Amino acid sequence: MLMSHKVIFIALLLLGKMTVSAQKSTTIDSRLQPLLKEFLAYCKTYNIPYQDKLRQLKDIDITNNLPLEENNTILGHVRRDQTGKIDGILIHWAAMMDPEILKVVAFHEFGHHFLDYKHSCQDCNEIMAVTNSSYFDIARDWDNQVAHLFTTSPAYLSGQPQSKPSLAYQTAASPN
Repeated sequence: MLMSHKVIFIALLLLGKMTVSAQKSTTIDSRLQPLLKEFLAYCKTYNIPYQDKLRQLKDIDITNNLPLEENNTILGHVRRDQTGKIDGILIHWAAMMDPEILKVVAFHEFGHHFLDYKHSCQDCNEIMAVTNSSYFDIARDWDNQVAHLFTTSPAYLSGQPQSKPSLAYQTAASPN
């Protein structure tokens, strides 16, 4: 009888532990899942660790709570907790109107969190620009854009070996 109580206690303990760990998982909107999977594959290609940052997120979601008006349109946003750490990635539903716009916006927001980007420029037709005149220009040049996104990212650059300046010995010119 004592043995069965131990088994039940251990089973309840494991069930409780599984419930707690399930609560810590990231909720990802299924419409964004393929884009996140593609982005994380690039992270692997460029040797950028992402597992810890993924666990920091509560959700990656589609929303209608971002401004969508003339001169104030936000198609994507990283949400921060009270300490300033990113805990969510939000994509405005309007970005979903076109798959190319959605991909650029999603990669931009993923770049903030996983690649430690701020912005690369105001409006320069790069994925990490504050605004873009044409998402379609970026989409047409996608392979180059993604390579640039990753190889110039703070996360990638911080993982590269620092080049050490060569020691050059100077000799004083001998007087003639």
